[in-house]
Amino acid sequence: MIGLDGLEPSIVDPMLARGDLPNLARLSGDAGAARVATTAPAQTPVAWSSFATGVNPGGHGVFDFLRRDPKSYRIDSGLNHYEQKSALLPPKAVNQRKGETIWDRLSAAGVPSTVLRCPCTYPPDRLRGSLLAGMGVPDLRGGFGTSSYYTAEPDASPREAENVVALADDGRSPIDTYLLGPRNPKARDGLRFDIQLARAAEPGVLTIRSAGEPRELHVREGEWSGWLKVKFKIGPLQATHGIVRFLLIRRDPTIVLYASPVNFDPASPLFPISSPPDFAKKLADDVGRFHTAGFVEDHNGLINERISEEQFLAQCDDAWRERRAMMERELARLDSGLFYCLFDTPDRVQHMLWRSREPEHPANRGRDSNPALAAAIEDQYRRGDEVVGQVLDHVDDRTLLIVLSDHGFSSFQRQFHLNSWLHREGLLALKDGLSPGHGAGEFLQGIDWDRTQAYAMGLGGLFLNLQGREGRGIVRPGDAGALRRAIADRLSGARDDERGRVAVRSARPRDEVYSGPYVEEAPDVVVDYAPGHRVSWSSSMGGVADGPLHEDNVKKWSGDHCIDPSAAPGVLFMNRPFRRDGARLLDLAPTILNALGVEKGPQMEGSPLR
Repeated sequence: MIGLDGLEPSIVDPMLARGDLPNLARLSGDAGAARVATTAPAQTPVAWSSFATGVNPGGHGVFDFLRRDPKSYRIDSGLNHYEQKSALLPPKAVNQRKGETIWDRLSAAGVPSTVLRCPCTYPPDRLRGSLLAGMGVPDLRGGFGTSSYYTAEPDASPREAENVVALADDGRSPIDTYLLGPRNPKARDGLRFDIQLARAAEPGVLTIRSAGEPRELHVREGEWSGWLKVKFKIGPLQATHGIVRFLLIRRDPTIVLYASPVNFDPASPLFPISSPPDFAKKLADDVGRFHTAGFVEDHNGLINERISEEQFLAQCDDAWRERRAMMERELARLDSGLFYCLFDTPDRVQHMLWRSREPEHPANRGRDSNPALAAAIEDQYRRGDEVVGQVLDHVDDRTLLIVLSDHGFSSFQRQFHLNSWLHREGLLALKDGLSPGHGAGEFLQGIDWDRTQAYAMGLGGLFLNLQGREGRGIVRPGDAGALRRAIADRLSGARDDERGRVAVRSARPRDEVYSGPYVEEAPDVVVDYAPGHRVSWSSSMGGVADGPLHEDNVKKWSGDHCIDPSAAPGVLFMNRPFRRDGARLLDLAPTILNALGVEKGPQMEGSPLR
């Protein structure tokens, strides 16, 4: 089972027709790529969780990248959380994804599995076999990707998910500075690891000296360094290890240096990232140190314009090499059972470079065009095809090979301020003295809960301010059903008048979308956007923007798939005949179990495709 995250059918089909994807063509023959229905919403963690469990999100509990604590209205990760039951016990990571997985069923039947980087597997599932956790593993700061930017510029301020470290650089002397590590529970700042920056004799080369490994790391201008292993002291007898890479943006006249998010060291992670726990170390011993954070590709560095598109793609190349080396190591050991490996890089490149396919995209405004980037997305598809060829070398007549993307892709040109719409509809109120815009803040901070009936956060929908569930809820439970329906009806068909088209295809009360034990955690209304549109950056983080309800998206994050799921199907290939019509992600778990002679779980909703 090979996952190629985010492959879009409208790109795959013409590439197949041109002969650009020969290995996928071997699988499909004359049939081409089958479509596979994705989840609502069409998000990577949601979709792969449904793949793994064979149930809709109401059955596994993952609805978005973000979740909120309804009692406190605090926004947090929707993939996992941490619990500490007493001060005497260490904190424990808890997976937000529930439900029985494919590998749970196989393990119970005595069938081994090797699972590499499936989303929502942190902390790692116990299984018969080996698992390396994927999306959901944080960086050492606890975020999705927190980088550091070193500069002598006096007015530099941190951008999204970034720390700025000021340098006193006279252009000659070594500079003593630090790398920021885990948050210190006893102080507001993070733990620090001392480093020294010294100009090498060779032009354009910087030497980073530290107590880490290696003691001297040489960084060449415009290129990514190798890994530096670092150690942060937590207490007299406690320390945690991490690994980090650097990009020297400029050496002279003053140093500008970029540090990647500090990843867990696979040999000694802060929390377990593999099952068995030493599996990550064994991988690193054989293939070298590798990215362990759930988001490997450093998209924030590109969004913040700290690194260039070429440097982003160079790091993506490294991600492909790492994953292929892991895959080859494990395939060489595979005798029977399930093998799964996910390659997420196509998804990340499309998010960041979709604008290269659309000269009129708002994100191109004011930026120089680079014709070389126009081929970057199709290059990712060719990389995926090469992976399939590599896997085919391990396939015999007893092997079922499945290649799957969890969703498709689309342009993201226009953003819809959902909280602003709720405000204009009289369903959301701001605290006295606040108006929509920066003054209202983010993270739901500016909302007057005593006068608010509904609010939005995350990428998939909106929530009622419900009595008994929300900390200061005002909507009576008996009125909730009618309010959900009324909001859905008013939102459906919402138009972007500036573009002269529908922005919201439909909105649906959650009971029409989800079923299962975790429906109560779902958004009350699910919003299905038209291709080209998405919820705004502001509303996704609980903000209430001013100005028009619809606004151009000018960020480099220019492609997306959080749209009407029917407009974002994934693609599916197999090396055996299968039922192509009506294929769903929910059908993959029963298909895999059936191929290995194991009955599907009692909660699984799909049926075998073969």
